[in-house]
Amino acid sequence: MSEPGSPVLPKRGGSKAVAAYFGNPLSVGGLLIVVVIVMLAALADYVTPFPDHVGPIGDFAAMNTGPGETYKLGTDTMGRDLFTRIIFGYRLSLIMAVVVLAIATPIGVIVGLVAGYKGGWTDYVLMRLTDVFLAVPPLVLAMAIMGFLEPTLMNGMLAITAMWWPWYARLIYNVTRAEAQEGYVLAAETVGASTAHILFREILPNCWPSILTKMTLDVGFVILMASSLSFLGLGVQPPTPDLGSMVADGAKYMPDAWWLSLWPAIAILLVVLGFNLVGDGLREAFEAEG
Repeated sequence: MSEPGSPVLPKRGGSKAVAAYFGNPLSVGGLLIVVVIVMLAALADYVTPFPDHVGPIGDFAAMNTGPGETYKLGTDTMGRDLFTRIIFGYRLSLIMAVVVLAIATPIGVIVGLVAGYKGGWTDYVLMRLTDVFLAVPPLVLAMAIMGFLEPTLMNGMLAITAMWWPWYARLIYNVTRAEAQEGYVLAAETVGASTAHILFREILPNCWPSILTKMTLDVGFVILMASSLSFLGLGVQPPTPDLGSMVADGAKYMPDAWWLSLWPAIAILLVVLGFNLVGDGLREAFEAEG
């Protein structure tokens, strides 16, 4: 029998969870996609053939060159290697996703914990505030925020963070409401444990499976949202390589220069697919442990 407040994580070394995860070919495939993308992004300076093509340079003799031996995925309208810019675009997207979730997740988790455990007016005020943010379509809210800010990487992350924390608040609120009625919480209250102890030492560890699963799924969605803002011209500005802006710029030259939009779009699809498969695999693994 586990101690009160112990996380709902794999028992006996997590053997069931590991077996459930790696027993699913889709989950393994998603993990491979994520590992490859992360490694390429981390080593972009060494694995890309033209690392200087991320800057404000141009090679007009090579502009709009189709895929070939020298430029595997072709070049853009400035003669810059698309493969190089896509890999560096991955780095930018992953950095944005990590920063957004590192800020939004703690905010949402704390709001959900406090509202779910305290109840009463605290519950009402915090969750109505959460509902206000959830009532506005995420992309519309991000666009509205970016409309007042300069389109930079930092401001883009702030805009996405402002619309992302409510999802964690709602998720953890529901989990906390259920956990607050469990015997280990009642036992902690009986012995006079402080509210902070109950929230962060008793209830929070049992929320980790839900948090980790959602964070993994959200990496892909944050990247997709950031790419959508860039596609609309509200994200990172040129010459910084960004997958969304690359798709938008290439769309002007379809169908003749099809590679300008196709490869960045496939890159977005792969990273979103990979993290979604990993998230689904984690959910099934935690469920297997019961």
